[in-house]
Amino acid sequence: MAGKWLPVANLTSSKRPILTGDEVECFYLSSIDIEPDFTTHPTLSPYTSGILRFLTLTTHRLIWISPSSDTASISLSHITHIYPPKKSLKSMLSISSPRVKFDYSHPSMGSIAVTLVMRGKSDNHELFYEKFWAAWKGRAWESSGAVAAAEAGAGAGEGSSVAIRVPVVGVAGILRKEQEMWESTDKTLQDAFQDLNALMSKAREMVKLAERMRQKLLAGSTSQSSNASDEEMSSKEDVQELLLSVGIISPVTKESAGALYHQQLSRQLADFARVPLERAGGMINLIDVYCLFNRARGTELISPDDLLQACTLWEKLDVPIMLRKFDSGVMVIQSKSQSDEEVFGRIRTLVLKTEALRVGISASDAAMTLEIAPAMAKEHLLAAESKGLLCRDTSPDGFRFFVNLFPEINLDDMYLVNESGIYASWVAAVGES
Repeated sequence: MAGKWLPVANLTSSKRPILTGDEVECFYLSSIDIEPDFTTHPTLSPYTSGILRFLTLTTHRLIWISPSSDTASISLSHITHIYPPKKSLKSMLSISSPRVKFDYSHPSMGSIAVTLVMRGKSDNHELFYEKFWAAWKGRAWESSGAVAAAEAGAGAGEGSSVAIRVPVVGVAGILRKEQEMWESTDKTLQDAFQDLNALMSKAREMVKLAERMRQKLLAGSTSQSSNASDEEMSSKEDVQELLLSVGIISPVTKESAGALYHQQLSRQLADFARVPLERAGGMINLIDVYCLFNRARGTELISPDDLLQACTLWEKLDVPIMLRKFDSGVMVIQSKSQSDEEVFGRIRTLVLKTEALRVGISASDAAMTLEIAPAMAKEHLLAAESKGLLCRDTSPDGFRFFVNLFPEINLDDMYLVNESGIYASWVAAVGES
């Protein structure tokens, strides 16, 4: 059991860290232990729990997560020094576990020497150290101060850009003219990239703002749904659809996740799919998910194989959604809270209506009742047929489904009709037509 001397980190339903403010994920590592310096703090316990624990490096924190959802968070702003990894014969021969040591200023216990121990086989410890050092030196939590300093520096540069032009004379003058041209070109390129960086920064800010607005809408929709009017609900749905298309703040990439790529992609996809599933009635086609997810990831597109592999990991990761394949071969993602029995019950209510007893129902009829796409409604109807709840009639107009009357028919007396039963209801409905 890990010690509790570090702050905890909040997680999503798929056990991914909830980012705050302008925080962005940078790197992932698996099988990481956090060990304090036991010589100075012998009462502290290490953070270790099986081989499935992993560490997430963001622009603001180190976040440790165990399989049992125990978490620990170390703010980069509280780190006072990072030691370069030691080169030894044991580390080169992979005999000892790679380690990264740093000094952590604990809010109540003062300075603690902390070591990240990378258990198992890992070829990413040097790259992690580089990312760790870059994130710490980048000091993203002080972005406002950095912007002010940059603006002050730019002002100073503009004030000091006074030069005396020397006439171009001889070979030296030609070389000087060439140098000036290169410097001018370099400055133009720098200005262009600064403008591009500014544009990208604004885009990231808009994505973060959209994410915060989406979270507020989701939080408010559960408490105010009963009192909201149809017009208000429609407006909220439109806004949610707009925000959903803005993008993901910190998409998981192969560069940042390494060997954990599909696992982290699976968790991020599970978090992302929650809103589309709610809007689609608890089930959505895998192709639609692929399009929505790639649109939200922007330029960090994923392949269909990556998406499918991420979905197949949900069963192992214990997330609230699952991948389902119908007998027809159609693959969908479905919320675990949605049961087939509930869907079959709604379909049964629909087929027992007087008009449905006479002419049956189509996939479009079921789609309107279940509030899902007709293609998904057809799969539910076929599944209900396989369970013996419905019978199918195939005609040039397509499939129509009727309630299954055969269990109520007495083979010894096929014309016998019980006064109370589905068969009696069907006879009465047909007689009215």
